[in-house]
Amino acid sequence: MTHTSTGTDWGKAHFEAIYNCPDPRRYFSTLQPLEYQIPQHGQAVFRALADALQRRRSDRPPLRVVDLCCSYGVNAALFNHELTLDDLYQRYAGTGPDTPGGDRLAQADRAFYAARRRPGAARITGIDVAEHAVDYAVAAGLLDRGFAVNLEDEAAPPELRRALDGTELITVTGGVGYITARTFARLFDCVSAPPWVAAFVLRTVSYRPVSTLLARAGLVTERLTTRTFRQRRFADEAERRAAVEALARRGLTVGGKEADGFYHAELYVSRPAADVAALPLAELLPAF
Repeated sequence: MTHTSTGTDWGKAHFEAIYNCPDPRRYFSTLQPLEYQIPQHGQAVFRALADALQRRRSDRPPLRVVDLCCSYGVNAALFNHELTLDDLYQRYAGTGPDTPGGDRLAQADRAFYAARRRPGAARITGIDVAEHAVDYAVAAGLLDRGFAVNLEDEAAPPELRRALDGTELITVTGGVGYITARTFARLFDCVSAPPWVAAFVLRTVSYRPVSTLLARAGLVTERLTTRTFRQRRFADEAERRAAVEALARRGLTVGGKEADGFYHAELYVSRPAADVAALPLAELLPAF
């Protein structure tokens, strides 16, 4: 997803050039060789959480979801459509230089995604600092609303505050570390009832500041202990070495995880205490 630096140098390779283009072709063609895959893991987890939230309702209005660091709407594409991440790589990474891009691609994509939309699709609001990426995701019909705003540095504008009220699920697949508890605090200032939060967080980054903030908002955070999730391959030896050093500082070892050459992420799910008591995470996500 698209990120902005918060001043923490934690050794990741920089891909700023791909995050704010008029369309996602460069994004996918750059990340495919690195086997970037965390959105595919997110698809399965987020759909399972959405099903659990829907079962709690007597009626079935569209679920209201906020995707943080939404980039070109990749999570929304996978959440709401009968598609896999490999389908998106095939669509965007294999195009030639003569393929229409920008607005023309977004128009074609609107029809492409509409034909594959799942019944009962969620209403997704995306937030990202990358204006062009957000504009594409809205134009392609992936986001119902999109906001190019940096909540690390500024409060939510009135239009975003209105869009956030009623949010039931917040998702993020890699932005934590670039965004901090400040962003979550500003989000939670905008909601009348705390939503569930599902975050994939690289093991090189501590989630404790965010989970502490969410606890003050009334949410209990559980970590999935049965597995971790590959994010992508290390871009080079320097990135691998920096990740290993960051993990050592956190008292974590790389055996069976980063030793395989990939960043690994952990899944954290935060919910009200009553929801956790009624359905612990291991029962909520038994397939994982």
